[in-house]
Amino acid sequence: MDKTIVIALGGNAIKKADERGTAEEQFKNVQETCKHIAKIINKGYKVILTHGNGPQAGNLLIQQEEAKKLVPPQPLDIVGAMTQGQIGYMLQQALTDEFKKAKLNLPVATVITQVLVKEDDPDFGNPSKPVGPFYSKKEAERLVDEKGYMIKKVKPGGGRVYRRVVPSPDPIAIVEREAVKRLVGAGVVVIASGGGGIPVVMDKDGSLFGVEAVIDKDLAGEKLAEIVGADLFLILTDVERVKLNYGRPNERSLSRMTLKQAKKYLEQGHFLSGSMEPKVRACIRFLEAGGEKAIIASLDKAFEALEGKTGTIISRN
Repeated sequence: MDKTIVIALGGNAIKKADERGTAEEQFKNVQETCKHIAKIINKGYKVILTHGNGPQAGNLLIQQEEAKKLVPPQPLDIVGAMTQGQIGYMLQQALTDEFKKAKLNLPVATVITQVLVKEDDPDFGNPSKPVGPFYSKKEAERLVDEKGYMIKKVKPGGGRVYRRVVPSPDPIAIVEREAVKRLVGAGVVVIASGGGGIPVVMDKDGSLFGVEAVIDKDLAGEKLAEIVGADLFLILTDVERVKLNYGRPNERSLSRMTLKQAKKYLEQGHFLSGSMEPKVRACIRFLEAGGEKAIIASLDKAFEALEGKTGTIISRN
């Protein structure tokens, strides 16, 4: 096969929406996820993994706030680093187990990854990245009053459709890009840019420091795909295909899009901010940077999507 593929795992690969997020639940989900990843690798694909951390970061932020009378709360960049380590550990362990079963002699390594952003990115003034659990309107209003959260409605309909949002600046560059490239070149299955990476800015002297934000994992994953020269970019989520007019009576699924069509649909506002919009935007950037093909598909049908049997395939022509 000899194709290099960056796989961006959605939140459902680690914690499902109806779960509490216990360690046992997350390990079980990750183990199931890694069966799909191992199947892809066993077919000859060279795989680099990235993943989201919205539920984990949101829950960890709640822990920071609730325990602040006992221990000092940690800022959002540290929370990002902590969840990179947590999820990387789970993925490394589960992948290694799957490789043993398949008799694949492949090392796995997680790179705690910093991602450069601009200090004046407009999202710092208008936060858009959902983190943590879903809330009802009443719960959301209470959290705004009591804790000063920025809360937004993140999907159509009623019920628990509100989430806390934090700044999500656009990724510019991966700081550890050379380390990632060398590891991939040495045959290591690399997990990098977890949760979109730790957002950092550079001062006039070239020093880096973290900022309070969460970068979108799909946009950061696209940067990862660029630096490793990936042929394919596979975004795995909880829906089988991209949809136009989502949540409306005239909703329809797309099995294929050209780059031109994807850009048109994006401009027309078909995709929800903080949900499908950054996924489609990341695919557009990947193709514009020279990538061969981008795919958005459901996690449980990842291999079938690579074979063109399901998912939404986005190509340059």
